[in-house]
Amino acid sequence: MRHIPFPDDLVRAQAAWTRTYEDLARPHTPGTASVTALRRRLIRLSAAVYYHPYWAQSRRVSGRPELVLQARATQHTHGEGAA
Repeated sequence: MRHIPFPDDLVRAQAAWTRTYEDLARPHTPGTASVTALRRRLIRLSAAVYYHPYWAQSRRVSGRPELVLQARATQHTHGEGAA
């Protein structure tokens, strides 16, 4: 796989999206405020990643899977991730 230089803020947003998605996937008590907050955060992060200016400039829609891999690698490098 070729390394694509994604902007740091885009990689951080994707890493936050992944963490939030994983948090939301864990069992929660139905109707808790934390579930609502996680859903809202996931929607906000989805928009931040999807509409990031990088995608308009690069024309590399196929780079999204590579972004996810880079964000996960960043999480593991910085000791984030699995709890």
